[in-house]
Amino acid sequence: MLRRCAFVAAFMLASVTTFEASAVERRVAFVIGNSDYQEISALKNPAKDVVDVSNTFRSAGFDVFVASNLTKLQFEGQFRNYLAAVDGADVAVVYYSGHGFQIGGENFLIPVDASLKDAADVEVQAIKLNDVLQQMRSKSKIQVIILDACRNNPFPRKDYWLRDQLITASGTGLAQVRSSLNTLIAFATEPGAVAYDGAGDLSPFSFAFSRRALAPNQEIRTVLATVRRDVVEATKGLQVPWENSSLIDEVVLMRRSSRPSLPPVLEKVVLSGVGPVDLNLPEPVEVDGGSITVSIERPPALGRLMLNGKVVEAGDLIQGKDLPHLQMDVPKGVGEPEEMDMLAYAARDNWGGEAKGMLVFRVKSGEGAQGEQVMASLEAEQKQQVLQRGIHVTGAAEAIENREIDVPVGIGAVALNLDLPTDDSAVSLKVASYPATGTLSLPDRALSPESSLTVGEVEGLRYEPQIGASAPVEIAFEIRADSAVSKPAKMKLSPSVDPCDSAAGEPLDLQGVVPGLLPNEIRADAVKLCEAAVKAYPDVARFRYELGRALLAAGKVEQARKAIQQAADRGHVRAVFELGYLYATGTGVAVDRKQANTFYAAAADKGDPYGMTSWGRALFHGSGVERDTAKGLDLLLKAAAMGHTYAMNDLGAIFTEGRNGVTADQARAVAFLEAGVERQDMYSMNLLGRNYLSGAGVDKDPKTALALFQKATELGQPYAPSNLARMYRDGVGVERNPAEAQRLFEMATMRGDEYGAFDRAVLEMEKGEKADQATAVRFLAFAAALDFRNQLPEARTNLANFGTKVKTTALKQLRRELKSKIPASGSLDDQLVGAARRVWEEANPRRDVF
Repeated sequence: MLRRCAFVAAFMLASVTTFEASAVERRVAFVIGNSDYQEISALKNPAKDVVDVSNTFRSAGFDVFVASNLTKLQFEGQFRNYLAAVDGADVAVVYYSGHGFQIGGENFLIPVDASLKDAADVEVQAIKLNDVLQQMRSKSKIQVIILDACRNNPFPRKDYWLRDQLITASGTGLAQVRSSLNTLIAFATEPGAVAYDGAGDLSPFSFAFSRRALAPNQEIRTVLATVRRDVVEATKGLQVPWENSSLIDEVVLMRRSSRPSLPPVLEKVVLSGVGPVDLNLPEPVEVDGGSITVSIERPPALGRLMLNGKVVEAGDLIQGKDLPHLQMDVPKGVGEPEEMDMLAYAARDNWGGEAKGMLVFRVKSGEGAQGEQVMASLEAEQKQQVLQRGIHVTGAAEAIENREIDVPVGIGAVALNLDLPTDDSAVSLKVASYPATGTLSLPDRALSPESSLTVGEVEGLRYEPQIGASAPVEIAFEIRADSAVSKPAKMKLSPSVDPCDSAAGEPLDLQGVVPGLLPNEIRADAVKLCEAAVKAYPDVARFRYELGRALLAAGKVEQARKAIQQAADRGHVRAVFELGYLYATGTGVAVDRKQANTFYAAAADKGDPYGMTSWGRALFHGSGVERDTAKGLDLLLKAAAMGHTYAMNDLGAIFTEGRNGVTADQARAVAFLEAGVERQDMYSMNLLGRNYLSGAGVDKDPKTALALFQKATELGQPYAPSNLARMYRDGVGVERNPAEAQRLFEMATMRGDEYGAFDRAVLEMEKGEKADQATAVRFLAFAAALDFRNQLPEARTNLANFGTKVKTTALKQLRRELKSKIPASGSLDDQLVGAARRVWEEANPRRDVF
């Protein structure tokens, strides 16, 4: 008896040994399939590839962004959401199926709306693979790009602008890519070769990848070697997949490191002499899906273990689902007096996970009145247990069924705080329907569509909504107790954007969660909303940055600078750029161009399109730094590729005029301005309107110019009203209308256009004897006050020509418009200019209104 008890103690110690919990890997995949091309031949496979491959990554527990038939504009938006999600991730994956080819050793992925008719089109219509890779590098620990895109160039044009040269496109395939540390790039075929569509619904490469990627605990290079063998066989050697790897860490797509879940020690009273007795062992829970096999490590010594009328011996294997049906048959006469016995077993899953279980028996005699009494008691207890488990399952289902939970976007995994009214170890939950977007996880592992969890793990269930997704998602569970009792339950999770993000989020913020607002669009209540967000989520740097934006809009510059600095210190990249902007403009600090450039360069290195634009502009023009035209141009092109219209407008100006050795090309300039207009940029509209007015790079078309100026004016662009006014003043494209010109010049003045103010003064002076000289003086004062770059000396010169009486009248008018008095100092002209500037500042309290 002592030996048996010692074995029990030893087995109990082994069975309760736990695995060390590991942190949950953050793994995000972007799966793109472009089939329905508008200008070139369609591809039959990619739209179907994307379904199969995205399901593969989702089964492996990735947060999966899925897109089919993306235009360039759609790609930019979805790629920004992906980058926000991949920020700080362990593994970032992009899988692309569609048209792709190389130009000058650079690989390009082709959106479905690309036409590539003109030399400049590749820069604004295609997606440079190296830009995608660099953005992923700046965000994640490990990068994986998989390309089923090695095809012939389908476009008739063969030469395109690439930086500062016209380059001829290669006829076939993709070029080899240099990968930095911890990067893997896989191609459907070797460099320079063509990938085939194949005869089935999926391409040979995507079909093989989907079949092989879910092999449990296989490192990705092993998976790709198997894929290569499959594709070579399927194409009879015509297509040989290839990869370039600099991985130093393992990448396992389908990681299976959990073990089956079992209660380690159970107790049971078994009667002798009454035939086979149900043991009611709980079914093992396989948390990662798949099947479980149970091996009998030590059968009972005092009786026979039975399953479906057959004896089960030591070493025998049974299915995990059969464990609850095991019985024990103890011969008559055993158990008087009471004896101890045990059953030891091990549950093993498909990928090597193992858990130990044990049932300790107290064997009693089932004979006589006492035995009958014990038997009745045990039967009642068993019925009660069955009833109780049914109640537990029902209660758990009711606790989940039809619950609706709002889950904030962009703050990480959020605890769902489910509280089930049972801790019965026999109760488990299987994921019957995984959410369409986002990820489910527990503190120690990510869940997949095949996962199960024990009742004790439910309180740790978390959900992280996908950035950019707004539609509610459903999760369905099958709640089980053994195989006999189960109930379905589903709940709804609704992604919600924090009010701070809605009120003060910024455009193109690669750590943001909303399309964003311009500074003049920030609401008055944004400060209060963002203060609440910072308090609720002190570790989310984005909210501190958005608080800084809100404070700047409210004119609280010093508080804004502190909030922005805190956000930058916590890793928010756009905040780093914003610090540079403060130094560049002298907002709350002394103007320091070199310090501004330091921040711009740091933000650019992290892939921020605003940082790339400002640092690229500084390098191109040599502003506060030694000029580097090539690097500056490259940064501006990268920012434009991310959809930043400021960069597009800079490039439009550069190619219009041909600056710093860069060849002038009006058509190339127009291509970038048209791209800006497509993104609804009011500055691009104004600039392109000027091209149509003058015929630079396009056929002269005053009507189109008029429409562009009108749209830009409606959006609040500061200089478009003046361009529109000149058309009405001169009767170009419209009937001459001096009154409308006057109104538009005045609108431009109040938006900060010094040239509009000057032209309004000139318009007044041209009235001759009917002119209101005080009005002319007033607008000359505005022109001089708004000439921050000292480019309009004529304003001061013309102002000096007016008499003291007229100037005094104009000054009185301006002072009456002020909300507060200003001291009278300096010459009369200086007082006029100072009063005009104060009037404008009071009407436009924002540091950067547009």
